[in-house]
Amino acid sequence: MPTKSKPELVQFYSDWCGPCQAMKPIIAEIKKEMGDKITVTRYNVDKDAEKTQKYNIMSIPTFLIKKDGKVIKQLVGMQSKKKLIKKLSV
Repeated sequence: MPTKSKPELVQFYSDWCGPCQAMKPIIAEIKKEMGDKITVTRYNVDKDAEKTQKYNIMSIPTFLIKKDGKVIKQLVGMQSKKKLIKKLSV
């Protein structure tokens, strides 16, 4: 029986983006609280153009919730910790 992969939270951000920087401690809290239950990946849109184009990111911050390698949800703009955790727990 194949094992399901854990949910992944992917954040697209930039160092010059105020809302992106405001989300940084929230993402760190989620990572700490959910521990090994999730994977967190961050891509800087200025340095990771290939990933930014692959996922058609037009605004930042953008968050992708991935399950089993597939994007199941895309959230644009600042998000509450509670909302992100809820989406990751699906």
